[in-house]
Amino acid sequence: MEDLSQEEWASQLAEDTNAVVLDVRTDAEVADGIIPNAIHIDIFKGQAFIDEVEALDKDKNYYVYCRSGNRSGQACAIMDQLGFANAYNLEGGILEWEGDLVDKD
Repeated sequence: MEDLSQEEWASQLAEDTNAVVLDVRTDAEVADGIIPNAIHIDIFKGQAFIDEVEALDKDKNYYVYCRSGNRSGQACAIMDQLGFANAYNLEGGILEWEGDLVDKD
């Protein structure tokens, strides 16, 4: 797990051909917009969150964010314990995000 600044996260993500963006916010928060191409798994789902994360491809690089960076840090720690090699936490979360947001599909 690694904490990345907004700039590091965005530039590393842009260069990463094996990247998956993961939004761990609640449904209500996601209704305000989501980073393009992100998948959404609410960390507050407890065991269901762990089950959904475990089903993901552990060989991918995960760029994880939430509202402020706290829950995504927890999500990265969980992913670390589950055997994911690369999980990157967005410091400051979506509150400090300056990139595009789209409506969730």
